[in-house]
Amino acid sequence: MAITRWEPFREIERLEPFREVDTLQRQLNRLFDRLMPTDGGERVGFAFVPAAELDETDDAIHLKLEVPGLERNDIHVEATPESISISGERKSETKTEENGVTRSEFRYGKFQRVIPLPSLIQHDQVQAEYKNGILRLTLPKAESERNKAVKVNIG
Repeated sequence: MAITRWEPFREIERLEPFREVDTLQRQLNRLFDRLMPTDGGERVGFAFVPAAELDETDDAIHLKLEVPGLERNDIHVEATPESISISGERKSETKTEENGVTRSEFRYGKFQRVIPLPSLIQHDQVQAEYKNGILRLTLPKAESERNKAVKVNIG
């Protein structure tokens, strides 16, 4: 009796639903390739994405972003009634040591983060403060959102 090698993927390729899974896998691989910056073809880790904290009150949405090591001029904020876009760049510092070895665990490079908001805001009234590596945004709610009442049906 001859031993033959079973190749399940050749049989799966003939089945249409599995082609969609294969397409999804290729798309996810491309997504992760874009997220993983390279340095001369070698992977160097995930791109810098600032941590965010969102707090909502009756009158405003308060957003804090952790962006240490940046200057005010390196941070760009754009507001729409539905979202906030924060972008910037953490520039690399060139350091050399006596033995010629430099080790850094800091993340450098450009970043962009778009945060969808839970309520509409007055995007022309946004206030920003940057202190000690924390960007604080006060996003006043639109008048229609402040006076919004929802009728509750009792079952």
